[in-house]
Amino acid sequence: MNAAGRFLVRALCILAGGLASAFPAEPAHAQEPRRARPNNEFRLIEPQKVATGDRIEVIDFFWYGCPHCYNLQPALEEWIRRKPADVAVRRIPVILRDSWAPHARIYYTLEALGELERLHQQVYHGYHVQELHMSKPEVMAQWAVRHGIEREKWLGAYNSSDVAQKVQQAKALTRAYDVQGTPSLVVDGRYLTSAGLAGGLSGMIPILDELVRLARQQRAAK
Repeated sequence: MNAAGRFLVRALCILAGGLASAFPAEPAHAQEPRRARPNNEFRLIEPQKVATGDRIEVIDFFWYGCPHCYNLQPALEEWIRRKPADVAVRRIPVILRDSWAPHARIYYTLEALGELERLHQQVYHGYHVQELHMSKPEVMAQWAVRHGIEREKWLGAYNSSDVAQKVQQAKALTRAYDVQGTPSLVVDGRYLTSAGLAGGLSGMIPILDELVRLARQQRAAK
């Protein structure tokens, strides 16, 4: 992608994310606790079914092409390593426009091949550092081979009906959770925060901790 194209992507992501900070998030251990207020640091969404059972669900709604999602990764990964035992994390690729669908296909292809843990961050690196045109199937086939996946194995999953179905589900979930920009975090199917709501990327992890606390209280009150 040329410089003009990348500038447009960044502008769209900023607008969709509510004027998110373009700077990397601070390490989670450097952040102070923050109180979360409805319609300020987070908003309530139509309650969605939780897929994690007894554990509090945190969903990372992301787009591989979003520079803010990429910048959030170090702090988010650190948070995942230290998260409370009663919390489970899921990821859902956001599809706000059709041009985002190929990136969702990459995610679900990695999932089908059992390679998400190893290569999820490498997709971000390929797009934002190596500047690969990752919406092109041939580019991704070559990328997969460089990362130790047989070409035919990759293409078989990439073009499968199961992956195509999950891409359509991701599009539906983007609407159901009322995700308006990336990155967004949803806690227990009811609390949504984003870089725009949290006052920038560095505010997202403290607000996430607070939303987990609210979800724990809400569950205990049932």
